Amino acid sequence: MEAFGSFVPLILIFAIMYFLLIRPQQQKMKQHRAMVEALRRGDQVVTQGGLIGKVTKVKDDGEVEVEIASGVSVRVVRHTIAEVLNKTEPAK
Repeated sequence: MEAFGSFVPLILIFAIMYFLLIRPQQQKMKQHRAMVEALRRGDQVVTQGGLIGKVTKVKDDGEVEVEIASGVSVRVVRHTIAEVLNKTEPAK
């Protein structure tokens, strides 16, 4: 019984770490993945590099085309989109 008593603090520390660090990070990753999958043409986005632009084309191979200035488009990997500023209404 003495050996089990010495493991109780370790188990408590792991439980606290799970609920304070690991679980919130997993939820944040899940929300980011859902946001990236919901990208549509016309959405205004911010990349992780700080570029603000409008999505002009959504490709199936994990890329989106973002217009950062009139006539200037860049290809961006989907998962590097940090934030969606303005969502467009879905087409009817």
